[in-house]
Amino acid sequence: MAKKKRKVPAMNATSSADIAFMLLIFFLITTSMDTDKGLARRLPPPVPKDQKNEDIDIKKRNLLPILINSSNQILCGDQFIDIKQLKEKVKEFVENAYNDEHKPEKVEVDVPFFGKQMVTKNHIISLMNDRGTEYQAYINVQNELAKAYNELRDDISKKKFGKAFADLDEEQQKAVQMIYPQKISEAEPKNYGDKK
Repeated sequence: MAKKKRKVPAMNATSSADIAFMLLIFFLITTSMDTDKGLARRLPPPVPKDQKNEDIDIKKRNLLPILINSSNQILCGDQFIDIKQLKEKVKEFVENAYNDEHKPEKVEVDVPFFGKQMVTKNHIISLMNDRGTEYQAYINVQNELAKAYNELRDDISKKKFGKAFADLDEEQQKAVQMIYPQKISEAEPKNYGDKK
C-alpha cells in the first residue's frame, strides 16, 4: 500500500502585514527619541558693508569677564571659581541689588507694568574661551549664564505677576526683559594657555 503524502496546510499571511504595521505604530508612539538641544541665542543682523568699525567705550564696572582656560577652569572677574558658583556670581553682578560701585551702574528706565525702575541696562558679560577648552565645559558655562538670567526674570515675574516668566504674555515678558536684558558677548577662541 502506497503512503499518502500529507499536505501541510497553507498559513494565511494576509493579517501578518497588518500585525507588523500595528507593532511598528506602537513602537513609534511609545518610544522617545533624542531631541537636539541648543542655546537660545538671537544673532545680530549682518553688518552693512559701508559701516565703519567704532570702538565702544565700556566702563570697567559694567563688564564681567569670564574666561574658560584650556584646563576648563573658570576665571570670573579676577578669581577662579567652580561652575557651581558661576550662576550666583552672574546674578549678583546683573542685579546689583545694593548699587555697589564695583558692579554695573544703575540707570532709571520707565518700564511698562513696573513704572520707573533702576536697572543695570549697560552691563555686559564677556565670555572668552581658550581653543583647548572642552566643548562640554563651554556648554556648562552657557547653561549657568542662561540659568542666572532665567532665575532673575522668574523672581521678578512672580513678585509682580504671580507667575513664572515663561507663563507671561508677550508684553509682560518684554517688560521683564527690559529690567534684566541678556547681554552676553562672546569673543573668538584664542590660545590663552593654562592659567593656574
